[in-house]
Amino acid sequence: MRSPLTHLSPQQALPLGFLSMIIVGTLLLMTRWATRGGTMPIIDALFTATSAVCVTGLIVVDTGSYFTPFGQGIILGLIQVGGLGIMTFSVLFYNLLGSGVPLRHRVMIQNSFSHGQKGDVLQLVKSILGFTFILEAIGAILLFLAWPGNCPFAKKLWIAVFHSVSAFCNAGFSLFKDSFVQHQFNWSINLIIISLIIMGGLGFIVLDETTQWIKQKIVNQGRPRLSLHTKIVITSTVCLILGGAGLFFLIESRDSLANAPVHGKIVVSLFQSVTARTAGFNTIDIYNLTNPTLFILIILMFIGASPGSCGGGVKTVNAAILVIITKNRFKGNEEGEVFKRTIPRETLSRSLTIIISSVVLISVVACLVMIAEIGRFAHPETRGKFLEYFFETVSAFGTVGLSMGVTSTLTTVGKVLIMVMMFLGRLGPLNLAYSLAKRVPTRKFHYGEEKILIG
Repeated sequence: MRSPLTHLSPQQALPLGFLSMIIVGTLLLMTRWATRGGTMPIIDALFTATSAVCVTGLIVVDTGSYFTPFGQGIILGLIQVGGLGIMTFSVLFYNLLGSGVPLRHRVMIQNSFSHGQKGDVLQLVKSILGFTFILEAIGAILLFLAWPGNCPFAKKLWIAVFHSVSAFCNAGFSLFKDSFVQHQFNWSINLIIISLIIMGGLGFIVLDETTQWIKQKIVNQGRPRLSLHTKIVITSTVCLILGGAGLFFLIESRDSLANAPVHGKIVVSLFQSVTARTAGFNTIDIYNLTNPTLFILIILMFIGASPGSCGGGVKTVNAAILVIITKNRFKGNEEGEVFKRTIPRETLSRSLTIIISSVVLISVVACLVMIAEIGRFAHPETRGKFLEYFFETVSAFGTVGLSMGVTSTLTTVGKVLIMVMMFLGRLGPLNLAYSLAKRVPTRKFHYGEEKILIG
């Protein structure tokens, strides 16, 4: 008997897969073995499961003290499944059961991870899982060795494994109430977490291409070449990390980091620049940052990670395309040219659609959140709340998890709105629109053109 899911389009199957995992996670977190108190309100369990599956990291209860090791294990499992994607795991299950992988599922995974390149989808999934588990294992070992203090072996191992998976999947869940604030000047821990976040946010095709490029360089095998996608991802990632860290350093050096040593200012600035693009860990109290810095973090959260990765946001490639289009337009060039290549116009159009729809989505949800939370109060009574709730909304959309401290104070309506934002942010506005839209036949004609004034 064929599964009903095989009749769904890829854009419909993925949301259903995520919803199924969220429901299962919610039920498991509500069991008496998951929490130290034995019970958990359904809205909080649903919020935590949604945050874990959508690899966001926004929390309404403290993960380390509220949940038992069993509950923490459930959260870690949801993070892992959510980071890699439901359909990636489903391919392995089909293979283990001796069944063929449905064509719709193959299309989804190839579109998600291989930017149009065709090939053996099962081999692609094996490569993805191989990269993931190897890098997470290396990260866990390094964290275990670098962790300070005389922590018991089992506890230190769990801390290392949990944070390695959470960092690589860009989830931002931490077993510590203050995230990594207590280790803000520890270079070893900071660099390990930063490296895991970056690798998890680059995208699997970029990791694979870069690995092959390095191998070919070492053995002098021909002239190694990186695809245009990989070049754009690496370039935009480096620019965002260095630009964000530089601005954070300049602004906060005389404020929240005024009493920190120079090396401390550097590592804190670098960590915040990296984690703001979907990871969600923090080594400094976000609430105490200046307004310009918070605005910079909002921009980084909106951009997010790269396509085919564990992170959310509008993606680095789409942000880069916007810059490329603008730059070329100022030069009088209507094409999207970069690195001696031309980006297809269909890609340019889709990229702009993603950015515009994301801006609209954030605006609508942020407005609804503020109506739900502070709509009945005048502005003088809620001064500063606008930035806090807008920051929270963008953080949910980018599946980041950074917060100015308002998550646990949200009303039920506010929590529902943030959950919706996390879900839409993980799937992508355009993907969700495709899943709900009916197929429209291609027209064989076009209406006549007529110019309009634009400035």
